[in-house]
Amino acid sequence: MTSPLGVALVGCGMIARFHARALAEIPDVRLVALVSRSEGAARKFADELGTFPALCTRLEDALARSDVHIVIVTTPSGVHLDSAVAAARAGKHVVVEKPLEITAERCDRIIDACKEAGVQLCTIFPSRFGDANVALKKAVEAGKFGRLTLGETTCKWWRSQAYYDEGGWKGTQALDGGGALMNQAIHNVDLLQWLMGPVTHVTGFTATLAHERIEVEDTAVACLRFASGALGVLQATTSVHPGLPKTIAIHGDKGTAVIEQDDVMRWDFEPTTEEDVAVRQRFAQKVGASGGSSNPAAISHEGHRRQLADFVEAIRKGRAPLVDGREGRKAVAIIASIYESARAGRTVVV
Repeated sequence: MTSPLGVALVGCGMIARFHARALAEIPDVRLVALVSRSEGAARKFADELGTFPALCTRLEDALARSDVHIVIVTTPSGVHLDSAVAAARAGKHVVVEKPLEITAERCDRIIDACKEAGVQLCTIFPSRFGDANVALKKAVEAGKFGRLTLGETTCKWWRSQAYYDEGGWKGTQALDGGGALMNQAIHNVDLLQWLMGPVTHVTGFTATLAHERIEVEDTAVACLRFASGALGVLQATTSVHPGLPKTIAIHGDKGTAVIEQDDVMRWDFEPTTEEDVAVRQRFAQKVGASGGSSNPAAISHEGHRRQLADFVEAIRKGRAPLVDGREGRKAVAIIASIYESARAGRTVVV
């Protein structure tokens, strides 16, 4: 497919703005439709964009358009399924914001629908496209850590009570699917399993400590065992004021790397190579980005741009995107197992 690709955005909330900004920077891609149950919300969004996409209050109207080739689903997490499956059955390629869905079974239904329809499916995990995380993945694949022994990740963020009160669906089990783990720290979970390999066992604890009137956790910790035998530790919150940059650390018997947000804090290997020196020099200047630790609107759209550009290239070249539905399912399955462990008070097999 060489002609411009038309995109319909389903949902006109905050995260849809990130997608719109990203799409505007990708060649030969056009935003042709906005879908929202509220025509006023769609019209306000279009006015912000300064463009003139079609405004649809029904998904069916957007799916009927021949100039729509890709559907991006940015609705609340617990209703991703219906829009994604409908788009696939209409022959549209599908992009779904994280999480792909709120249970592994619902993820499978989306994956199966896209496979049956012969369309591409992408789950949004922009952290995989950050420069520091890409360098870290290459180091793991090159065996620089020796035997992997320990993986750690933290997402010690803060969200005010107003964040949950004003959202309507935020903090609900049916539409959010979970709290700090499923909504915020799912990026950390994805990165950790992407770098360390499959998770086989989890033991978790969850609590709601700093917020009222929500059905989900704002504080969670978990221990993990990977298929390689390595161990892992995860912390996830929306209860830590004022909010700290997220971190990921990978350790082995030959090296250690620690990344804080997009900054490389440690990059130590035995032996040290010229490439290691180059990585340190490249990331010597701290970015200092908050990454949404206290304000969800403070996140850059660059990761979305890179991932959507990869998806567009995958469509044009007939290859799989770097983060397909099966990749998106993995973090959901791990988080669901942590929730099960917290409820049952025992270690759970993923």
